[in-house]
Amino acid sequence: MNGSHLLSARPVLRWLRAVRPERRSLRADVIAGLPGAISSVPNGMASAALIGVNPIHGLYASFAGPVAGGLTTSSQLMVVTTTTAGALAAGSALEGVDAADRPQALLLLTVLAGVVMIVAGVARLGRYTRFVSHSVMTGFLTGISVNIVLSQLPGLTGADAAGQVALARAVDVVLHPTRIDVSSLLAGLGALGILIGLSRTRLAAVSSLVALVVPTVVLVVAGADDVTLVKDTGQIPRGLPLPQLPDLGQLSFPLVTGALAVAAIVLVQGSGVAEAAPNRDGTTSSANRDFVAQGIGNLAAGFFRGQPVGGSVGQTALNRTVGGRTRWAAILSGLWMLVILVACSSLIGLVAMPTLAAILVYAAVKSLKPAELATILRTGPTSQIAVVTTFCATLFLPVSAAVGIGVSLSLLLQLNQEALDLKVVQLMPVGGGRWTEHPAPPRLPSHQATVLDVYGSLLYAGSRTLRVKLPDTAGAEGPTVVLRLRGRTAVGATFVKVVDDYAVALTTVGGRLYLSGVDPTLAELLRRADRLDVSDPVGIFEATELVGESTEQALREAEAWAVRHRPDSSGQ
Repeated sequence: MNGSHLLSARPVLRWLRAVRPERRSLRADVIAGLPGAISSVPNGMASAALIGVNPIHGLYASFAGPVAGGLTTSSQLMVVTTTTAGALAAGSALEGVDAADRPQALLLLTVLAGVVMIVAGVARLGRYTRFVSHSVMTGFLTGISVNIVLSQLPGLTGADAAGQVALARAVDVVLHPTRIDVSSLLAGLGALGILIGLSRTRLAAVSSLVALVVPTVVLVVAGADDVTLVKDTGQIPRGLPLPQLPDLGQLSFPLVTGALAVAAIVLVQGSGVAEAAPNRDGTTSSANRDFVAQGIGNLAAGFFRGQPVGGSVGQTALNRTVGGRTRWAAILSGLWMLVILVACSSLIGLVAMPTLAAILVYAAVKSLKPAELATILRTGPTSQIAVVTTFCATLFLPVSAAVGIGVSLSLLLQLNQEALDLKVVQLMPVGGGRWTEHPAPPRLPSHQATVLDVYGSLLYAGSRTLRVKLPDTAGAEGPTVVLRLRGRTAVGATFVKVVDDYAVALTTVGGRLYLSGVDPTLAELLRRADRLDVSDPVGIFEATELVGESTEQALREAEAWAVRHRPDSSGQ
C-alpha cells in the first residue's frame, strides 16, 4: 500500500520541484510581474468591455489566469490572460443572451472552454494545429482586428448605434454624426494620442494605464458628466473575488459552439506564443501540456467569475522585455493584480469607457500586418481564396461560424493541394543501383516492364488522382508495372481499391502489377485486405535496408513475366 501511495505521489513531487521559485531569479520575477499586472488592468477591462460585461470580469481573469496557467505551462514565460481574439469570440457567443444573464453565461462559457482545452491536451491534439494554414489564420486574425476597430467605434464616440454586425453599427455611427458625444470622442481621441505618443518611449509598458488615467482625470476636472464610466456598466465589487460555480441552467447550443470557438482560437494563438517565447533553460515546450495549462487557467478564471483566457502575445512579450526569468514572473503578475483589485477597486469604476475603446482600437490596429497580408495575396489563388474567405467570414458571421469555416477551408485546401501535387514518374535503371527519372508514359508499352514512382499523398483525393495519372492499359498486350511505395507506412481503403482496379485492368490485357519498397506493416495490411489479392494478380516486394533493392527484384520478376507471356515465347 505504501509503495502505491509513493508511486502516485511522484508526479506531484516532480511538479512541485519544477514550479518551485528559483532564489537567484525570484527578485527579477517579482519586479517583472508588477508592470505585467499594471498593463493587465487596462487590457483586462478593455477585453471585458469587448464582450459586453462589467470590466471587473476581465480583471478577475487577469488574476486567476496567470496564476493557474503559470503554474502548469511548459512554456515558462507564457502569460495566460485575457486576449482580444478570445474576448471577441466570447462576445459573439453571448450576443443573444440578456444583459442580466450574461455574467452567469460568461462564467459557464469560460469553464466549458477550459474543459475543451484540457480534453484537447489530454487527447494530444497539439499536432493538429499545424493543419490550420497560415493564410486562413492570417485572414481570421485580420478579420478579428478589423471587427474590433468597427465594434469599438460607438464606444469611442459615445454614440448609440444599431446593426446586427460590427460593420453595420460602425456605418450607422458614420451616417448619423449628430449622435456623437463630443466629450466622449475627445476622451477617446486623447487616449489614442497618448498611446501613440508613448509607444516609442520608456513609458510604453504603462502607456495603456496612462491612457486610462489622464483622460479620465481631465473629464472629472472638466465636469463632463455625460461620458459613460465603468461603474455605469455595473457594480464594482470590493475586496477579494470569491469563487462561484457555474449555473448549468445557462447551457445552450450557441454557448457550446462558442466555447469550441474560443478554445480553437486560444489554442492556435497559444501555439504561436510558445514558439515566440522559448524557455531560457533550453527545455522544449509541449503544445499538449500548454493546452492543458490554458484549460486550467480558464477553469480558474471561470470559477472566479472571469472571462476566457489564453496565451497572450502582448503580455508574454512584455514579460520577456521587463526581465521575467521563470514562470514565476507570470504567476506574480497575477498576484500583483490581486493586490491592485483589493487596493484600487473604488477607482476602477471611475474609468471612462471611451478610453477602454481607444485601447482596443489601438491594440487591434497594431496587430494588423499589411506586409504579411500582401505577401500572402501574391502567393497564388489558393492562398488568396483562403485569406479572403476567412476574412469575410469573420467580418460578417459569428466568430464560431468563422472558426468552423476557417478550419474546414484549411482541410479542404490541404486535400486539394495534395491531389494537385501528386505526380507519377517513370524510373529507368542505368546500372549500379542508380535510376533516372522521366515523365510517366500516357500508355503502357506491350510486353515490357514499366517502373513507376509516386510523389505526393496517397490518401483520399490523392489516391483518386493517382488512378487518373497511372498509364492507360488500353491497347497494350502483356504489360507489367512496378509501383514503388518506399516510405509509405499507411494507406486508406481508396488506395487499396485503386490498386486492385489497376491490377485487374492489367490482368485483363495479360499483364501484372508489382508493388516494391513496401513497408512490412503496410504489406501485412495489404495482405489482410479482402479486396486485394497479393499473390495474383499483385506481387509484393517488401523494402530492405538497401534503397532500390526491392524495386530491382520486382523489375526482374516483371521482365521475366513479360518475356514468358510474349506470343513468340515458348514459356520455358
